Amino acid sequence: MKLVFACASALAVFAAGSVEAQTQPDIGFNLGVVNDYVFRGASQTDGGAALQGGVDLELNSFYLGTWASNVDFGDGTDAEIDLYGGYRTEVGGYALDLGAGSYFYAGEPDGADYNYVEFKALVSRAFGPATLGAAVYHSFDYFGADEKATYVEANAAFVPAERWTISGAVGRQWLDVSGDYAAWNLGAAYALTDHLTADLRYHDLDAPLGDARVTAGLKASF
Repeated sequence: MKLVFACASALAVFAAGSVEAQTQPDIGFNLGVVNDYVFRGASQTDGGAALQGGVDLELNSFYLGTWASNVDFGDGTDAEIDLYGGYRTEVGGYALDLGAGSYFYAGEPDGADYNYVEFKALVSRAFGPATLGAAVYHSFDYFGADEKATYVEANAAFVPAERWTISGAVGRQWLDVSGDYAAWNLGAAYALTDHLTADLRYHDLDAPLGDARVTAGLKASF
């Protein structure tokens, strides 16, 4: 959490002294609803619906954001609140994204130790209508009983026609206490308007964390 707040402070200093590059930050808002909030293959709402939303701020290549969703772990925890920041750039045709995020859980039981910080490095490249990417996430004090945790993912997206995007990802989660597992998803998104997108997606994993799931959602972005 201290690291992300430090990133926020650094961005504020940068914003104050970098008027030559970009004088005003870009601010975006998003609001969505899904029939099931699935994260790395596992439901975060016990199969129930979720209302989600966030705010993003971009200044030159830096960004900060916050996002929240209701959750249901069966123990009184009722919301996830994320705070994240990072730096995006392009090198030799490859898009790079380096950052960190803090995950907070409202209503967590005493001693649950759900809150954690995770670092990330993402790379992707477009090939015509297709984009291929890879990502690695690492935490030194992960969710619950796990301490060190690493998640590695390969992903792809393809635009077969105007307003349509087909995308999928395959990843593996390594945990130092709980069992390691692999997760994957495949789905399609359709832009109903310039600001409203519908997504239908299949999720599966090879761990005893739940069954395969199909999610449907709507997301508005401004």
